[in-house]
Amino acid sequence: MVPYNREMSSATVAVSFGEELRRWREARRLSQLVLASAADVSQRHLSYLETGRSRPSREMVLHLGRSLDLSLRDQNTLLAAAGFSAEYTERSLDDPDLDDVRRVLETVLAAHGHIPAYVVDRGWDIVLANPAALGLATMAELEIPLPVAMNAMRLCLHPDGIRSRVSDWDRFATVLVHRLERELVERPFDSRLGDLLAEARGYPGVGALPSREPLPSGADLFLPMQLETPRGTLRLISIIATVGAPFDVTLEELRIETLLPADQLTEDLLRAMIDA
Repeated sequence: MVPYNREMSSATVAVSFGEELRRWREARRLSQLVLASAADVSQRHLSYLETGRSRPSREMVLHLGRSLDLSLRDQNTLLAAAGFSAEYTERSLDDPDLDDVRRVLETVLAAHGHIPAYVVDRGWDIVLANPAALGLATMAELEIPLPVAMNAMRLCLHPDGIRSRVSDWDRFATVLVHRLERELVERPFDSRLGDLLAEARGYPGVGALPSREPLPSGADLFLPMQLETPRGTLRLISIIATVGAPFDVTLEELRIETLLPADQLTEDLLRAMIDA
């Protein structure tokens, strides 16, 4: 069996299909018996696949990937480990083949009007944003460096982002770090996400947040971001939407985040910003 190369942070290692399969099974905390039952294959056959005594078909690789609830990207990785070509395409949002998709996303963002909304990829880089989202920094009278402004997590956590204007920032940042940690549990071998979390933990005041600040309880309902501006406090609630039933790596990883006004003052301030 020919191993493939997969980057993990700064290191490059050769991983066989059996090793990759076992890595994911253990990451999902499944025994061979449980995974074999979920995939409707024999435990013996699964064991042979992990040890390299049996070579999987392309269909079996995809079947096991879906049984492990892998993303399209990770299913492609599993295929590559088994020596097969990718099943799902991955393209830039600027690719002409995705012109219709980009148009739809731009229409969705424009429809939000005065409500800030933007599209992020799997690493929280902002790939599209509406005028209301772009205007938040201006309202808060902040000049944010482009590398910070173009990533939603850096924008909130980096010292040069909006943190100086966010009320109760420690508690808000704890929720964001916890969100990154949960995502990394689901995508434990995503070096880009892992690097972003490590970078965020290295920011001043962030490293000890999860152990120092309690997470909101069920009694909190939601935790709005409170952004202080010269015109008043914006109280914004985040809602994230995804593309339904995607069969493209790029589309599966895109998310639309909307910052809804939590009170009438925020609603009025956002409308005034767009009208101006």
